[in-house]
Amino acid sequence: MKTIDIRKYTTAELATESTKLREEIAELRRRVHMGEQQNTRIIRSKRKDLARMLTVLSEQLAKENA
Repeated sequence: MKTIDIRKYTTAELATESTKLREEIAELRRRVHMGEQQNTRIIRSKRKDLARMLTVLSEQLAKENA
């Protein structure tokens, strides 16, 4: 997911999307641990997407509170 796409979300949408992404990462980790998933690069890309979302979310919250 690109940063340009993430910036289109509202603060509430970003909060819910980040929660969904965290659950998805946890599920992927469980699958890798159990041997069901072989490709661990997916986890890395999801973690980067989560970091982008949290960065944009903190920027939006700082802008709202300022």
